[in-house]
Amino acid sequence: MIMNELLWQHWQISRDAQGIVWLTLNCANSSTNTLGGAVIAELGQAIDLLEAERPKALIIRSGKEAGFIAGADVEEFSRLADGAAARTMVERSWKLFARIEALPFPTLALIRGHCMGGGLELALACRYRLVVDEPGTRLALPEVMLGIVPGWGGMLRLPRLIGPAMALDMMLTGKQIDAKQARKLGLADDCVPPRVMDNAARIMVLSGAPAHRPSLPQRLLNGPLKALVAAQARKALVKKARQAQYPAPYAIIDTWQNFGGNSLAVPAGHPASFEHLLQQGTAMNLVRVFFLQQRLKALGKQGVSSKVRHVHVVGAGVMGGDIAAWCTLRGMTVTLQDQSIERIAPAIKRAAEGFAKKYRGDRKEVRFALDRLIADPRGDGLGRADVIIEAIFENLDAKHALFREIEQRARPEAILATNTSSLRLEDIAQALQKPERLVGIHFFNPVAMMPLVEVVQGAQSGEPELARAMAFVQQLDKLPLPVKSAPGFLVNAVLGPYMLEAMRCVEEGIAPETVDAAMLAFGMPMGPIELADTVGLDVALAAGKALTGAAEVPGKLAGHVAAGELGRKTGTGFYYWRDGKPVKGRPVAGPTGLANRLLQPLLAASERCVEQGIVADEDLADAGIIFGTGFSPWTGGPLHHLHSGPQL
Repeated sequence: MIMNELLWQHWQISRDAQGIVWLTLNCANSSTNTLGGAVIAELGQAIDLLEAERPKALIIRSGKEAGFIAGADVEEFSRLADGAAARTMVERSWKLFARIEALPFPTLALIRGHCMGGGLELALACRYRLVVDEPGTRLALPEVMLGIVPGWGGMLRLPRLIGPAMALDMMLTGKQIDAKQARKLGLADDCVPPRVMDNAARIMVLSGAPAHRPSLPQRLLNGPLKALVAAQARKALVKKARQAQYPAPYAIIDTWQNFGGNSLAVPAGHPASFEHLLQQGTAMNLVRVFFLQQRLKALGKQGVSSKVRHVHVVGAGVMGGDIAAWCTLRGMTVTLQDQSIERIAPAIKRAAEGFAKKYRGDRKEVRFALDRLIADPRGDGLGRADVIIEAIFENLDAKHALFREIEQRARPEAILATNTSSLRLEDIAQALQKPERLVGIHFFNPVAMMPLVEVVQGAQSGEPELARAMAFVQQLDKLPLPVKSAPGFLVNAVLGPYMLEAMRCVEEGIAPETVDAAMLAFGMPMGPIELADTVGLDVALAAGKALTGAAEVPGKLAGHVAAGELGRKTGTGFYYWRDGKPVKGRPVAGPTGLANRLLQPLLAASERCVEQGIVADEDLADAGIIFGTGFSPWTGGPLHHLHSGPQL
């Protein structure tokens, strides 16, 4: 008999007055639930009991405030010896989830917070899924981002539940969907507020309602028309990722189309097999990137517990306005200062448009966000703010005058930060009576899309101030990277030489399209010439001189700048720009070793930044360059690639 309350190390099982068994996961010694070997073993023991007892119904839930289940234990996965070990691990959970699916009584997954990877695959094995309607609830199958596939039944059950089009989209991108989207898709049977979730779960699991089925057209796409869907998915995928670099998404399509979504049915020598995915190397490199990301997140959680509530931004240009908008989206009150309301208005308008997209036209949420973003031409918010960010033009005298005023009006405990990308913090801090208060918080454009923020330590910056700045960046849901004050810090210091080398290639007669195509083929998100045009050729020229000390710059770059052809912002640069996009011709084959030539200055600059102590070690350099520039994640990072990767 099932005891009234039975405890394992990670699971708790109990029965309520209605005869429903509640199986609660609360991983020991962890703030997050993951499905490691011990957790899966205990779940198997629980299913043994349930198969014997046959209760009225089963509800699986989380005992953590942080969420439902974050997925498999990535640490455990990273220690797998080979593909055969991966197959063994997958087979264990596949068979267990199949047993859950076959239980002769109704089962329900009560999902509150994150439900990722193996956690969603467990939920898919249940008859019903009930999601809690709050911002933290997110569902995804992100295995592809680790270079692997959803091997515990996701490739079988998700297309069968919601149809192959959206299922493949989720699996091939790792995209997350919220509670309302989950209900709309049929991934969740209902979506309820937290206050009624337990009662709603009881009602649903005892309802006798049939399990959700997709529409007839979707069922046809999952059956007779499967080959057509797979062909369309491959066609779209080829434009985004090369199979040699990212084999996992191709393996997902192949496994769904040819092996019924059963990863265990894929022969060991097949390109879609576990053995091939691990042997190819991308998976371990992407796991490395995952741990680099976790390290950056941890840097923002060290010893600082107080939350920032009020941010004051000075400078309502593109960067300042977008920083203010992002802080507002993270729930903070933001006062935005510039010389006049007229200067602030465009930033507010741009923020309102961004809020409307974020909240999908929900006018109430947009209004609440706009209420937190306050135009403040007189700087009244200076005296109330927890963090003050300067984002004005790059002029040392102007910054000195501004920081003298800021220091007089700011609270003694407020963080004083500059978003400068070209001036030394030590020089700016000379205006302050307490220079240790100044740190750099350097965002990248576009703020909403770039995950990295450099937290810059000047020679005068205090350690407590730096720790609080790191925690603030973490609160913004960005990745904080500690760097020392030096020209270009890390990210711009490696991008400058890279873009200049690309422009030298154009100077030698290689077409811009060919230069860009070489790096796109390497897996960069944008070619270096298009990047220079996007940043602005005037900025590229100034940065190139400052970062490389080059007495001579490529003649075409200097010529474009002299003619006022600055790239995207003027409509003409190395490319003509139409509707915000470059007009490109068809690239021709470039000279042998072109990609390698273009990478060498970036790799050399990366090594130099580590040697000079601008960034603490090679891992942090790799993390910063991946998340700050989009450097090809499949490589594991530029320095990792330099020391272990093949030459191009």
